[in-house]
Amino acid sequence: MSGLGWALADSWTIARRTFVHWRMQPGLVIFQWFFPVLMLLLFGGLLSGAMEVADDSSYYELLVPGIFALAMLFGLEGTMTAVATDVSKGVTDRFRSLPMSSAAVVLGRCIADMLDSVVTLIVLVATGLALGWRWHEGLPSALAAFGLLLLLRFALLWIGIFIGLSVKNAQSVTMVQVLVWPVGFLSSTFVATSTMPDWLGTIAQWNPLSATATASRTLFGNPDPSTTATWIGTHAGIAAIIAPIILTAIFLPLSAHRFRTLSR
Repeated sequence: MSGLGWALADSWTIARRTFVHWRMQPGLVIFQWFFPVLMLLLFGGLLSGAMEVADDSSYYELLVPGIFALAMLFGLEGTMTAVATDVSKGVTDRFRSLPMSSAAVVLGRCIADMLDSVVTLIVLVATGLALGWRWHEGLPSALAAFGLLLLLRFALLWIGIFIGLSVKNAQSVTMVQVLVWPVGFLSSTFVATSTMPDWLGTIAQWNPLSATATASRTLFGNPDPSTTATWIGTHAGIAAIIAPIILTAIFLPLSAHRFRTLSR
């Protein structure tokens, strides 16, 4: 087997370790998959009667794609915690001492977390369909929207890995997790940025989460008043591609460097 083949095989072995953890802790995994569903039901019930959506559409037409994007952000917390736990318990150093690809530890985490995000999206799609949400632009456009969501998750994955490798222990991750919520709420996830004060709407529009949510709504054919005359509003699709690429270009090398110097 070639060097690349060995690296992929080792990465899959590390990913399977995560799957074993899922089987041993099914309650925790199921909670992670269904927590975004809880958010969808909670905010749908609280805000649906007060929100006005274009063309007399259901509020879920706006909310469901936003929750899709928010679920990609919430996945960051699981990545940070898992990586920090392995580092603090010496598991990562143990893997690095084994005759295996040095990249497998990180790539295995990537594989497992991306598959976890796919399952989360499947659960959310089923819930959204049950609540009356639909996509209206055909299957290719819907798949493109899911591709943008997973691209955002991939970029956030490297932020989570970098933070997990940088903190001293898993308890320190809690302080970082607090910052995830303001980032998630200061976006177009729940409401259109056009309903916010100008200064706040501008900040929310430039949130990468808003770009992905707005672009996803466009591809799904769901209404979104956030597509205003501003550049970021009318070019959300471009921003939804560029922002994750920039984040990946920054945090992937930082994660690789931190992993190489972990015990120094």
